Amino acid sequence: MRSDEVGVPPLAFVQLLNSNTLDAGSVAHFRRIIARQFASETELVERNVQVPIRWFREVYPDLDTDNATLLGVAFAKQAQLTSFGPLSLPLVSSSSVSEIFELLGYLPVISTALRPHFHHNERGLTVGLSGHTGDPSLDCFVIAYAGSALLRLLDMLAGTLPTVTLKLGWPAPRSQPRPESAFGARLIFDSPASFVDVPGDILDTPCRFADPVAYRLAINELRRTLDRRSTANSVTESVRRLLEQDPERHLGREVAELLSLSPSTLKRRLKDEGTTFRDVRQSLLRERAILRLLDRSMSVSQIAADLGYGDLTNFSHAFKRWTGQSPSEFRSVGGLERDE
Repeated sequence: MRSDEVGVPPLAFVQLLNSNTLDAGSVAHFRRIIARQFASETELVERNVQVPIRWFREVYPDLDTDNATLLGVAFAKQAQLTSFGPLSLPLVSSSSVSEIFELLGYLPVISTALRPHFHHNERGLTVGLSGHTGDPSLDCFVIAYAGSALLRLLDMLAGTLPTVTLKLGWPAPRSQPRPESAFGARLIFDSPASFVDVPGDILDTPCRFADPVAYRLAINELRRTLDRRSTANSVTESVRRLLEQDPERHLGREVAELLSLSPSTLKRRLKDEGTTFRDVRQSLLRERAILRLLDRSMSVSQIAADLGYGDLTNFSHAFKRWTGQSPSEFRSVGGLERDE
């Protein structure tokens, strides 16, 4: 098991195994997998490496979107304030809902299976959720899990917030029980994308166990940890972080210089990780475009300019290449039309 393998937090996983959520056969299968590499579940947690997401595919070879959604929501119902390793202390010590969402930026410290994307607008905050497992059903699983766990943690720390909703970009499961029973009307299917919608007046909601000093100390350590891991484990993640910090960086040679690499070495190392500089940048542009199109206050023309496209037609062609839909078609799916 590699330390950089895409997966889920180990303590959260062990808490799932020791709940009554999974059937006995699945639990036994997971424990056989653990026994192949570890002396015990305790050692798995002590090693503090991501539990490979491929274990779920091994245990559930026929997992589809419906069952992945049900499993993800059921998994989220076991989430505790202590489930998330180095994110647990700042989570508990958060002073406001806004600080809880700030922590999502450090999610790669505990899991690289899912990536959040942030867009502040006049209504509040939109947090896009995209899976990076390489398996569409497992992507649904990690998105349903992460989004639902976030709702649960918000309930624990700030009280029930009915206007904070999780919108999922696929149809509701046809099977029973319906997962929305766990979170009421806050779980919404058939959205044009998967995201958490947070109204602006919620962001300043105070949390129950606020400790500003502990929070900031923990954030500083998370920042250092994230810097170390992105440099050591993945050139792709390092490139992505630099592009996120400054979207105006669009040249590979500029990013290579910041990473103390030659352009040819950067190209080779990205190729070894199965990608290119262009692919990383296009992925980031796609994610940003989707979040901005969810914002009714922005026209498509404004979004195109915001993303660096001097021509609306070029942006429309790029978006259709990424998603199979034009920007206006994407908005019409979720009733997000706006006069241009």
